[in-house]
Amino acid sequence: MKKYDVTGIGNALVDIEFKVKDQFFIDNQVEKGLMTLVDEDRQNALMNVINTAEAKKQCGGSAANTVIAVSQFGGKSYYSCKVANDELGKFFVADMKEAGVENNLNPEKLEEGITGKCLVMVTEDAERTMNTFLGITQTYSVADVNEAAIKDSKYLYIEGYLVTSENGKAAMRHAKKLAEDNGVKVAMTFSDPAMVKYFKEAFDDVIGHSVDMLFANEEEAMLYTGKDNLKEAREELKKVAKHFVITQGKNGAMIYDGDTFIDIEPYSTTAIDSNGAGDMFAGAFMYGITNGHSYASSGKLASMASSKIVSQFGPRLQWHEAKDILARLNP
Repeated sequence: MKKYDVTGIGNALVDIEFKVKDQFFIDNQVEKGLMTLVDEDRQNALMNVINTAEAKKQCGGSAANTVIAVSQFGGKSYYSCKVANDELGKFFVADMKEAGVENNLNPEKLEEGITGKCLVMVTEDAERTMNTFLGITQTYSVADVNEAAIKDSKYLYIEGYLVTSENGKAAMRHAKKLAEDNGVKVAMTFSDPAMVKYFKEAFDDVIGHSVDMLFANEEEAMLYTGKDNLKEAREELKKVAKHFVITQGKNGAMIYDGDTFIDIEPYSTTAIDSNGAGDMFAGAFMYGITNGHSYASSGKLASMASSKIVSQFGPRLQWHEAKDILARLNP
C-alpha cells in the first residue's frame, strides 16, 4: 500500500490575485493572457500600482494547486518545493499545512533568500494574466527532490514550469527516472502555452520515450505537436503519452484512456476567474484515478470541480465545496 496518491514537484509561489481592467495592461505594458517571468524590480513596480488590500493571497504554483486539490477531495498528497526564510515563505509553509499536504519544508531550516510570488491579474472576461518572480524556487534542484516520497506514491506529478531552468529540468529528469525505476507512474502538465512555445526541446528531453499521463489544453496540444487541429494533435500525443487529457475550456475535455477517446461534458457556469482551472482539473482527475474511479468518472469529477473554480475568485475550493462535488458525483 502506497502512502501517497500523488507526489508533486514544482515551483512554490505565493499567489497574489487581484482584479484589473484591460486598461491596466496598456498602462503598465503587460501582455494579457500569458504567464510572464519577470525580475523582482518589475514585479515590485506592478505591486506599487495595485490595491494590495483587495488582493487574495494563497500558497500556490501550478503543481501546488493540483496536490492541494487531491487532498481536498480526500486523497493523500505530498509536495516537494522550495521557499525562503522570509515572511512569504513562512506563510507558504503554514498554508500548505492547513491544506493537508505533507511537504519537504522545515520552517526551522529554510534558506535565506526571497520566496517566489505570482501576481495573478484577472479581468472581467475571466481571463488570467500572470507575472511571476521565481525567487528562490528558481534554484529548485535534484537536491530538493524527496526520493522516499516519490517511491511511496502511486503517481509522480511534474509541473511544466520547471523547464525554464537547467537545475529545474535536471530535477524533472531525476524524479521521472526515480519514479520509473520504482514502478511509480509519471504524470506531467505542460502548464502554459508559453512553456511549450519556448521550451519544446526541454519537454522532449524530459518526456523521453513517454509519460503515463499528460495534461494539456487545446493550444498547448497543438503547439507541442505542431498540428493546427485537435484531431491530428491528439494522434501525435499518443506517441509521447500512454494516457492524456486535453482540456477545452467551455467545451469540456477530451480523455485518452490508452484505448479510446472519452468526451467529457462541461458543466454550465458563469466564469469570472479562470486562474487555477487547469490545475484543479488535474487535481480532481488525479484523485479520481488513484482512488478507484474510472477515467470517465474522474473526468466528470474534474469537470465539475473546474466549473466551480472558474465561477469564483481564486484557484482553490473550500473544503465543503469539494465534499459537495463528491456527493454530486456519487449521489
